[in-house]
Amino acid sequence: MATDNAIPISFPIEVAYASSQQSWLIPFNVEEGTTIQQAIVTSGILDQCPAIDLKTNEVGIFSKIVALDTLVRAGDRIEIYRPLILDPKQARRLRAKKEKRKK
Repeated sequence: MATDNAIPISFPIEVAYASSQQSWLIPFNVEEGTTIQQAIVTSGILDQCPAIDLKTNEVGIFSKIVALDTLVRAGDRIEIYRPLILDPKQARRLRAKKEKRKK
């Protein structure tokens, strides 16, 4: 028979974010059944980084984009991504152009 007095299972995760000036890696424990969004709120990162907007910033686990309602698992590193300032292809073109001028 199952009882309601079951001890909640908790496990370690991390929340990671990097601004242009600083980076954060916040390790802490969450209970089984915690979503990405709940973990981000619990981490306190939203208080430290008001630029984060979970309506627009994408999130992922180990570089794979996931939804905010995804359940976290033991050892997950939740990453909050900033919008790209410059398209990667355009950045490569600019670097190549700059290198060409050096020669």
